[in-house]
Amino acid sequence: MSTVQRPGAFTERTPRVAAARHLTRRAGREKAGRFLAEGAQAVREALLHGHVHDLFVTEAAAERNADLLAEAERARVTVSFVTDKAASGLSETITPQGIVAVCDLIDRPLADALSAAPRLVAVLVGVADPGNAGTVTRVADAAGAGAVIFAGDTVDPHNGKCVRASTGSVFHLPLARSRDVPTVLTACRAAGLRLVAADGHVARDLDEAQDTGELAQPTAWVFGSEAHGLTAEVLGDMDSVLRVPLYGAAESLNLAAAAAVCLYAGARAQRRH
Repeated sequence: MSTVQRPGAFTERTPRVAAARHLTRRAGREKAGRFLAEGAQAVREALLHGHVHDLFVTEAAAERNADLLAEAERARVTVSFVTDKAASGLSETITPQGIVAVCDLIDRPLADALSAAPRLVAVLVGVADPGNAGTVTRVADAAGAGAVIFAGDTVDPHNGKCVRASTGSVFHLPLARSRDVPTVLTACRAAGLRLVAADGHVARDLDEAQDTGELAQPTAWVFGSEAHGLTAEVLGDMDSVLRVPLYGAAESLNLAAAAAVCLYAGARAQRRH
């Protein structure tokens, strides 16, 4: 049975809450080897995949999520009731949801993430916005990708906003991270993947690539930062560089929207072959 700490809800000064609060920062996560997953959906997926050590919950959130507390008990996870102020300290949102799990870090070594010979992979290079990174992870999961790789100076996949934006997808598929972009690209190519970059400033577009059938091949889609895109050096390492065609008057698509179009184009092409 789990240990449910109910009488006298923990405050922000309780040592276990204070220790968990350190996990809102990257340095704290890396030192402890753990991160926080906030919200019912993220906690549900974390419990399902066996990553949870502790669960902090307010009285109100416990009433809304009785099924999750029951699941935590079955998984022998320690459940601790906390004050609203303590929950707020564990949250990175304006309106905390009142339920937060302490989880093991979920990233894997690069070789492990690619070991199953995935046919579709998303590579994020220098992506700073955690909401975009989490949304691309969610899209990659929905499109059936086999891995997501965070390369270069990219946001931590365990960042609270990134985890929330993924709506649990961080627990569904292999995640890897490496600051060495050339190593990531070499590993993808060694795994049998074509390197295809998304870039809005080239002539060749997705429609042409679909017509030639090249998107049906195992592909690592490479996406750059929101502000600067991919460097000339990275683009020079690609097998192909494509833009999303714009049929209307919009100047461009944001990163997450462009990634969704590209990943689904690749997924559809692969499913037809």
